[in-house]
Amino acid sequence: MSISNTNDEHDTRVEVEASYIPEQSAPQLNRYVFSYTITIHNHGSIATKLMTRHWMITDANGKVEEVHGEGVVGEQPYLKPGNGFRYTSGTIIETPIGSMQGKYHMIADNGTEFDIPIPAFSLAIPNALH
Repeated sequence: MSISNTNDEHDTRVEVEASYIPEQSAPQLNRYVFSYTITIHNHGSIATKLMTRHWMITDANGKVEEVHGEGVVGEQPYLKPGNGFRYTSGTIIETPIGSMQGKYHMIADNGTEFDIPIPAFSLAIPNALH
């Protein structure tokens, strides 16, 4: 999945890949572990810094966990025009299917602040979705 912020000056794109991790999961205990790899790329003309993240993680029972925090994986990546940043993190839900959505709050070198919305993406064990 690829998401793009449409402001030309702050053309920041986000790509998401999610995977199920069976060796860390315990379905009999309603524990389903997923990793997600995010690639953020600055296609704009001004350097930007990722300040905060906000995730909403929802399982198939409708249970929602909200995650707020500074940066990602302990960093606040600074993206010059043409540069990117890639990281992998994870989440645990109680059902074999769920979803995540959220946003990154960015600040550009010119002081402009903007959000990059990240539409919902699936968390699903293999063959759970047809």
